[in-house]
Amino acid sequence: METKKIMTGMSGGVDSSVAAYLLIKEGFEVFGVTMKLFDSEDVSLTEKSCCTSDDAEDARAVCSLLGIKHYMFNLTEDFKKNVIGRFAEAYANGLTPNPCIDCNRYLKFRSLMSRAEELGMDYLATGHYARIEKQGDTFYLKKARDSSKDQSYVLYCLTQEQLKKVKFPLGNFTKAEVREIAAQNGFVNAKKHESQDICFVPDGDYGSFIERYTGRKFPCGDFTDMNGNRLGEHKGIIRYTVGQRRGLGLALPESMYVVKKDVANNRVVLGFDRDLYSSEVNVGDVTFTCTDALDGEQRLSAKIRYNQKEQPACVIQTDETHIKIVFDEPQRAVTKGQSAVLYDGDTVVGGGIIE
Repeated sequence: METKKIMTGMSGGVDSSVAAYLLIKEGFEVFGVTMKLFDSEDVSLTEKSCCTSDDAEDARAVCSLLGIKHYMFNLTEDFKKNVIGRFAEAYANGLTPNPCIDCNRYLKFRSLMSRAEELGMDYLATGHYARIEKQGDTFYLKKARDSSKDQSYVLYCLTQEQLKKVKFPLGNFTKAEVREIAAQNGFVNAKKHESQDICFVPDGDYGSFIERYTGRKFPCGDFTDMNGNRLGEHKGIIRYTVGQRRGLGLALPESMYVVKKDVANNRVVLGFDRDLYSSEVNVGDVTFTCTDALDGEQRLSAKIRYNQKEQPACVIQTDETHIKIVFDEPQRAVTKGQSAVLYDGDTVVGGGIIE
């Protein structure tokens, strides 16, 4: 039987390194590839940054240890356009995007997959914690065994054609097991820290990054309450997100939260905790993983942010690219620009962008 070739995205972290090791053990001919995503002048690198030249060296070292070839692909222009550019534009329009989803959608599973096909690879693999199961002729995207590491939320854009060609070797492993495999095999990154922040904004100061990157200055404006009464001055609308309480710089008699960003009038609207809850969510740019469309009203569960447990809801498709989610219980701080992802048990049904 001919050995199958598989390109494995290797960031330099422990997860993708162990993914490559496991695929070799399965009998694949593995090729490691690291994506060069940005130039140092485009971002403010810190010791917590990922996707740096040091990370590329770690990936190369692991490939050398495993006896496999390592390649470096320059995808900086693609990353600027489809990840950083979309991130900055979304914030400027009052949204709060998740750039990791765009990176998966446009970089890993479009650009990188295209390169893999051009090079005659049979599959593309990554170190994501998720599973793919085939039932009949359909491929299903499933949650990882380790619920604390499950990354199925950021993979909801995967199509049937992509799922056929993707492998997630870590789907049935816990993080502790992955680190143990790395240590047993002498990987340089066995104890490497995990990056928690957005890779191109490692200091977490999104506002300053966007102003520096775009060359635009976002002016101060009014904080108002929900009745339009002025409460003070904000420092630029891109510096706030729905649900935020800290860092407002206001002396208020009781805690208030960002409930809305009025971009047209450059106002940040504040309210109380009770004002943050809503039961209905409209979602656009919808894609499905294992079906072409929803048939009538569906009982599913949905996550409206990465670190939330999915919540039971009724879901109805309102047109080709839109759905409406009606939650059983009101959800706090539903945020425009974040992704809402649908689940049927452990299976990802699809998702889209909250409008």
